Amino acid sequence: MCLSGRIIAHLDMDAFYANAELVRNPALRGLPVAVGGRRGMRPVPGQQFPTLAQYEGRGVLTTANYEARALGLHSAMPTMKAAKLAPHAILLPADFDWYKTLSRQFKAAVRELAPNIEDRGIDEIYIDLTEETGGNFDAAIELARQMKRAVTEATGGMTCSVGLSENKLTSKIASDLQKPDGLSVVKPGQFQEVIWPLSVGKINGVGPKAQEKLRALGVNTIAELAAQPVALLREGFGESCGLWMHESAHGVDRREVSLYSEPKSISRETTFESDMHVRRQRDQLTLVLVHLADKLARDLARKQRLAKTIGVKVRFADFKSLTRDVTSGEIVFSADDILSAARTCLKKIPFEEKGSHSTIRLLGIRASQLISPADAALKGQAQLFLDLEDAP
Repeated sequence: MCLSGRIIAHLDMDAFYANAELVRNPALRGLPVAVGGRRGMRPVPGQQFPTLAQYEGRGVLTTANYEARALGLHSAMPTMKAAKLAPHAILLPADFDWYKTLSRQFKAAVRELAPNIEDRGIDEIYIDLTEETGGNFDAAIELARQMKRAVTEATGGMTCSVGLSENKLTSKIASDLQKPDGLSVVKPGQFQEVIWPLSVGKINGVGPKAQEKLRALGVNTIAELAAQPVALLREGFGESCGLWMHESAHGVDRREVSLYSEPKSISRETTFESDMHVRRQRDQLTLVLVHLADKLARDLARKQRLAKTIGVKVRFADFKSLTRDVTSGEIVFSADDILSAARTCLKKIPFEEKGSHSTIRLLGIRASQLISPADAALKGQAQLFLDLEDAP
């Protein structure tokens, strides 16, 4: 049994955007897929999906799955360059609403097993496993396997890679060692054996310019960086950066897993399976709006926040999105008040009787300019807000 003071996991989804497309279209499995195309691209006759060969423009790839990476494609690559390398690779437009849905699903699945999570974006999280495992790395490995299975089940088949170590820096490096679907462990005392042979670029924060300067010093690996006098690194990179490089190369990272960040806004939205006509299906849309307002009110209650501004988001059939908001001067927290404000916002949107702006594919409500009940001037309203937490 191996004990440690802390055990931190870094969980990183594998080729997240590309694999998200495979979840809803299994026919893509095994094919090279890149994300970053334009909306409205259509496959040529005889093909099921649009390809890079059809693309014209100055865009860049958002991501590529592992089959596409084997052909030389990668994120941030100019799309026209990618088309020359792999003209027959499939090119799809990004659908961030769908990606956010899967992101929420995989994070919720992990929280069921280990609630101490730091959200680092749409496709990665840090998890403090110390409490759940008692510092036992063997228990942490088994828990990581459970988390990986839970993520796959929650997302309909997507995989993730996990790194386990004593700190965030090492776990971040480790999660990239066995992609895809990997589980890499760096136990206490193993940093030099596992991490030192790697390129200095594997340290999150050592970018291309820093790597170029380090190469000029004859430093290519993390071991070579660790051998540099800290005074030399401070001279070349500045006091704080030089010290950080020195400590990182020796596996020192004192950062805690940050469990909470102040929300700037809270939103609820839904994407319809088929477009909804704003006139003919008005009753159905009203029910959706009521449901969204109710869920948003409960989110506010759970997060102990009041809102000064309510906004709506509408995405039309042609994928154009419009947002409108209203600030009334009164704090908003109840479902009825949210619904009323949302309806006011919708009146500002130029819907059409016919055409692309007569049907919508997404509807959402957002609460922003959030304040805490303690900061609310209206004590009676703040207390009523707090009571909502006990509502069924």
